[in-house]
Amino acid sequence: MDTVESPAASRQASSLSGPVRALLVVGLLYAFLIGVKLLEGGINGLGSDFTDALFQGVSNPLAGLFVGVLATVLVQSSSVTTATIVGLVGTGLVSVEHAVPMIMGANIGTTVTNTIVSLAHMRQSEEFKRAFTAATMHDFFNLMAVAALLPLEVITGVLSNTAKTITDAVAGDIGGGKFNSPIKGAVKWGAEQVESLFGWIDNEKAAAVVFLIVGIGLIFLTLTFITKNMRVLVAARIERSLNAALAKSGAVGIVVGMLVTIAVQSSSITTSILIPLVASGILLVRNAYPITLGANIGTTVTALIAALGIGEVDGLTIAVTHTIFNTVAILLIYPWPKIRYIPVTLAEKLAELALRRKSLALGYTLVSFVLIPLAGILILR
Repeated sequence: MDTVESPAASRQASSLSGPVRALLVVGLLYAFLIGVKLLEGGINGLGSDFTDALFQGVSNPLAGLFVGVLATVLVQSSSVTTATIVGLVGTGLVSVEHAVPMIMGANIGTTVTNTIVSLAHMRQSEEFKRAFTAATMHDFFNLMAVAALLPLEVITGVLSNTAKTITDAVAGDIGGGKFNSPIKGAVKWGAEQVESLFGWIDNEKAAAVVFLIVGIGLIFLTLTFITKNMRVLVAARIERSLNAALAKSGAVGIVVGMLVTIAVQSSSITTSILIPLVASGILLVRNAYPITLGANIGTTVTALIAALGIGEVDGLTIAVTHTIFNTVAILLIYPWPKIRYIPVTLAEKLAELALRRKSLALGYTLVSFVLIPLAGILILR
């Protein structure tokens, strides 16, 4: 049942000035990102032992793909997964050939965060429909990219061979590299402060469950207020200008998504922030779409930095392969009007089904990101 605001509450909410409301939204966004970080920490705490053993001994390309998906779901970060794979390739524990499908799987697995965030809007039908569409269009794009490029890579090795050519050309310049995002650092600090409140919990698994619950609670609570305040804060004229600029050139959205993701060092943060903007109607789904594609390219910077830090040619090769894969995927799909919006159309159809039966959204998340990858690993490995 929807709650009805009292006239006093409505007057109090509307009396907030623009700057105060903007500061409130920034604070809520910060709390939201802390919630995402706690969710990541909780899942990582539950699955870290399992994740460490996942990558080794995988030779079947499909099994490698599923390993990449499941590992990324467990740590809630494709950046962590790809950096780990770069390290394993650099030390020779995993070959470049076997690592490529894992990298592709990490692209699919990272979108689970968006889907979880979209579930926070389930009580409001139209908001949920827009949010779930914005989340799952990323899934469908990555699935299309993998369906096109994984068989091509297995048969010809074109992506990894191209990456090796590039790596060989610059191998003499490999050195250390490090970049710390101030935004990511601030979010990590905030999450650590919350975690310290539960320092009395001695059991690691129990603490992970608590962080998981607190993280989900923060995500749901902050999204509710972010959506309400953003509707008031963003005037209709600004909303129209934003959508017009993105509609005029998808390249602008791709560049924005790429730069924001490089700045925050996490595609999950970039795409998760888009969900409340789309849910509130401020940003149209089709205008958010290129931003998510740009985030796919931006997130590869973490693996490149990790490879530079390790200083091994094979490690750099797999990192460059990741960048090439995400760039080629966009070039294969986005420039062509007839296929450009297939991921969005499929996501809209899935959202319509999920709107009629909310349990489908939960089932989709569990089956797609956990059960299918796990079954695939057990059968194919």
